[in-house]
Amino acid sequence: DEIAHPALKAFMCGSLSGTCSTLLFQPLDLVKTRLQTLQNSLSPGSPKVGMLSVFITVVRTEKLFGLWKGVSPSFMRCIPGVGIYFSTFYSLKQHFFEDRAPNAGEAVLLGAGARCVAGVAMLPVTVIKTRFESGRYNYVSVFGALRSVCQTEGPRALYSGLTATLLRDAPFSGIYVMFYSQAKRVLPHEISSSGLAPVVNFGCGVLAGILASFVTQPADVVKTHMQVSPALYRRTSDAIRFVYSEHGLGGFFRGAVPRSLRRTLMAAMAWTVYEQLMARMGLKS
Repeated sequence: DEIAHPALKAFMCGSLSGTCSTLLFQPLDLVKTRLQTLQNSLSPGSPKVGMLSVFITVVRTEKLFGLWKGVSPSFMRCIPGVGIYFSTFYSLKQHFFEDRAPNAGEAVLLGAGARCVAGVAMLPVTVIKTRFESGRYNYVSVFGALRSVCQTEGPRALYSGLTATLLRDAPFSGIYVMFYSQAKRVLPHEISSSGLAPVVNFGCGVLAGILASFVTQPADVVKTHMQVSPALYRRTSDAIRFVYSEHGLGGFFRGAVPRSLRRTLMAAMAWTVYEQLMARMGLKS
């Protein structure tokens, strides 16, 4: 066991924590994608469609397990994705900050850098996941979906929304790591070394996640549009214009509630589980 490389251990800890949270929070992700891709077929003045009504519609029309549509691509993205993220994060941190804690600016770069690596690596699976959740495609399996996209739209479609994804994930992760590490630094040592540590870490994570979620929500809406219908949008700016013309500024915050709930709980859970597992293995996260 001693031979296992620390970065590999970080990969395993990350993947394990990713699995738990993916399964738990997939319904929120599905609801978010549906909210964002709702057609404006609603007549003006019709009641606003919210998170709960989407939830109920999905359960009514697609049964309870319809809420877990896209869980298989979510797993395929999360398990290696979260693993790549944490092992990159760990390696970067070990390489540049052996002797001291990174300051706020460095924490942003650290989080953003690790996220870019993981984001680019897992983007094709992200595209498939978004389409599964949108309910507009009848894909049978992840591999079938990858094949069908390559045949009908060409491999480029698998990298649709790359700019929007990086604009969303790099700042999310950067802001998150910064808030998270700063919040933990403010805490008195008695707390951070006590049995309350996981609870406190989780709390810091929730706070960091809510802040990071709202800042990056517009990029998330744009990403969903570009990945569900890449044929419509040549460039990122086309998607931005479309969202604005259809829904105004509010359109960029569509699905903010389920997304910030999920992203926040997921990130907080992933970091808490990751840090607990790393501590068990006797590694400093």
